[in-house]
Amino acid sequence: MKYLVVIALCILVFSCGKKELTVAQTKQNLKEKGYEVFDYVDEKTKDTIIMQQYFIAFLKSGPNRTQSKAEADRLQVLHQEHLGRMYELGYADISGPFGDEGDIKGITVYNTPTLRMADSLANLDPMVKSGRLVIEMHPWWAGKGFPLR
Repeated sequence: MKYLVVIALCILVFSCGKKELTVAQTKQNLKEKGYEVFDYVDEKTKDTIIMQQYFIAFLKSGPNRTQSKAEADRLQVLHQEHLGRMYELGYADISGPFGDEGDIKGITVYNTPTLRMADSLANLDPMVKSGRLVIEMHPWWAGKGFPLR
């Protein structure tokens, strides 16, 4: 019981220290970092939602797909490490492959201020550098902080 009280107090103390930013402060912080944003007012709730520009990298089949299985497997490991690094550094919010055999192999949603930065990071992927994949980048707008469901 003592431990539960201590844990509850710790949670209370640490959560009280966190200060929620207002919509205006969040928007200003994003703008100062170079992000494109605009306000959207939800018709039902009348809440102001910050719409932020992200960039979606479509990872498509590249011109060089003749690697041996061993080389393709090695590149896949490096590709996954690259995407993990992008996520850990805060540059990519989500990545994943498609479940069919189409030309588009997967996507990554980049959370960067500019298309140029997102494109540069995407092109550092070892699969792209090897020519096994190519990048097609598009700007995309989404509500800031909205989770996937």
